[in-house]
Amino acid sequence: VLWQSLRDEERLPEEARERVEALVGVLEEAMPELERRIAAALDRWNFERLAATDRSVLRLATAEFSHLPGTPARVVIDEAVAIARKYGRDESGRFVNGVLDRLARELRPGELEDAPEGRGAAGRGMAEEGR
Repeated sequence: VLWQSLRDEERLPEEARERVEALVGVLEEAMPELERRIAAALDRWNFERLAATDRSVLRLATAEFSHLPGTPARVVIDEAVAIARKYGRDESGRFVNGVLDRLARELRPGELEDAPEGRGAAGRGMAEEGR
């Protein structure tokens, strides 16, 4: 609903506008499924207790993994980690990277096969976070 009220005010190229609309559509239609997948990928963390920024970034990236296959998994992870680092807590980038690495391996099998597990695209896994 918010995006619908803002989309005419935003000056986005048509391709970007279509991408945002596709992501918003997935979030509106598949939020319970996305959150279930994220919760299953968490190791000793409760989804509801995650920082709001981390939850949001994980939802968007998981929506891309599961419903919008056009962007390579490595790119999705890199973009999500960059957002988490910029707007989240000090450890958000590493945390998001580790969770998305697990989700990418499940939802996009074969795309990250050359990367060691837990290291995703950004090169740091959850174990290095120091939880």
